[in-house]
Amino acid sequence: MLKKNLIATRTMVIVLAASMAMSGLTGCGRSAETAPMTEATSDAAAAEYPSYSESSNYAKSGNATAAAPAVEAEAPMADEGYYDIAYDAEEGMAYASESSSENKLAADASSNYRYFAPGTGHEYYPGTEEYTKADENGFKLVVTEPLSTFSADVDTASYANVRRMIMDGYPMEYIDPNAVRPEEFINYFSYTLKNPKKGEKFGLSKEMSECPWNPDHKLLMVGMKTKPIERDNAKPTNLVFLIDVSGSMFGDDRLGLLQKSFKELTDELTENDRVSIVTYASGVNTVLEGATGDDRGKKKIKKALDSLEAGGSTNGEGGLKLAYELAEENFIEDGNNRVILATDGDLNVGISSESELKKFIENKRKSGVYLSVLGFGSGNLKDNKMETLADYGNGNYNYIDSLMEAKKVLVEEMSATLETVADDVKLQVEFNPEYVNSYRLIGYENRMLAAEDFNDDTKDAGEIGAGHQVIALYEIVPAGAESSINLKYGKNDEIKTQTSNKSGNNEFEGEYATLSVRYKEPGESKSQLFDVVIDEDDYNSDPSDDFVFASAVAEFAQILADSDNVGEASIEDVKDMLDELDLDDDEYKDEFAYLVKTLVVNERRSY
Repeated sequence: MLKKNLIATRTMVIVLAASMAMSGLTGCGRSAETAPMTEATSDAAAAEYPSYSESSNYAKSGNATAAAPAVEAEAPMADEGYYDIAYDAEEGMAYASESSSENKLAADASSNYRYFAPGTGHEYYPGTEEYTKADENGFKLVVTEPLSTFSADVDTASYANVRRMIMDGYPMEYIDPNAVRPEEFINYFSYTLKNPKKGEKFGLSKEMSECPWNPDHKLLMVGMKTKPIERDNAKPTNLVFLIDVSGSMFGDDRLGLLQKSFKELTDELTENDRVSIVTYASGVNTVLEGATGDDRGKKKIKKALDSLEAGGSTNGEGGLKLAYELAEENFIEDGNNRVILATDGDLNVGISSESELKKFIENKRKSGVYLSVLGFGSGNLKDNKMETLADYGNGNYNYIDSLMEAKKVLVEEMSATLETVADDVKLQVEFNPEYVNSYRLIGYENRMLAAEDFNDDTKDAGEIGAGHQVIALYEIVPAGAESSINLKYGKNDEIKTQTSNKSGNNEFEGEYATLSVRYKEPGESKSQLFDVVIDEDDYNSDPSDDFVFASAVAEFAQILADSDNVGEASIEDVKDMLDELDLDDDEYKDEFAYLVKTLVVNERRSY
């Protein structure tokens, strides 16, 4: 709870200090975080950080954000082993020093990470960012609540956003716990899951082992995967780029990065696709309508993107209305029809509250047009509003903090991001009280459903694209464990599981739980159901690398979220888990390990 109190008491001081510190860089009509770095200030920064090279891979790629100066630590010689990056407050510089064998931190800055080495200054700008998250899921007693029901979620914005904070030098106390949604951390990465069998929509995977942060408990990992679709076999696409060009979008990490991102997507279009562009600021404007995805059309789209400039207030309501109108006018039957909203979420004209946005977008989703939301920028990011739009607009939400992330979302995962293969996907796990005393779902707080909603086809849930993966982790208290809860008067007579009704036979012997999944084919109103049993054969005393990695990510996210359920777990514990894995073949997992080490550095600097 200390972290939450620190954020509440320091925010005003931080904003004031940031304003004073950056006032010299702020031009007319430009906020501190979007003010460009002039040649003079760049030279000054180089002089202030003498142990860093003049640029970095990240800065060279044109992705540097307007935060701390882009710097890169000098790489140690190959035979120098592991190093700590220590911070010298008086000199304002980072240097490498040998560490003890008990506390080794790799400082191999020569590795080709997309980010530069952590900034050396204590410059944290939470500004007016807004986050909303329900209370953390607690443990549920199986004999009274045997069913855990939630909507599928393929958003990854939370991880990318928090990654941006860490790489900007934030220590843990400055990261808003409400910005951390553990399921989006876990689902950011790819895992080796079972592929769907012929004629099936999903492949289901399951594994159980010890819980790393509580050895008295077990951890259950369930995963589902849809079949990927090659771009050449994808349905024709009707896209509307809905672009926020208000004043708050000024800056290379906002409108500048947005333009580059949409150009990457444009290059992937085919002649069967069509694109319209709508912009909104104080007013709304149709910049382009119905351009095809052939070479000539791509030139038109890129020219239209290059013409965009930021300025004015933010009439998001007007922009959304016009975008949906254009999407419906160019609607492709049996095609992929989608509005892609790119914004910092700072809506200040028309609809602006979360409840109003929810009501508005729920009506629009009935049109058969899906919604993708791409978040940009920092300092005034309205994460809560963008998540609301995506959740209730039959869509997904990603945060773009670099051109590399844009390529991941819009190029590498294009089919998953843009082509929906299953609507209203719901998951329900029924636990067997003979083997499980209590459980808690890690994350998905904003996606929880009532048990009765699972069989109600009128209840909205998440959409899944081609090639998407969904992972869920449950912390389980086994029956008979030291921490289990035992009722004096036995089982609740009003809520009985099928197992307890049939006690006395061995029909369900060895079964820990049953995972059931409901989904609809796109455009259909009736759901389909399938399930799989989780039993003692799914327990693995030597868990897979995927299981270990997912549990490390979950532990990391829970620590950042100031969870009440991770005991004495620490970032150092997470680092130690990752050190046991070979992550070289997966650049995103490898980068996560680097991110954990970076946060260790940030923590040391904060003291």
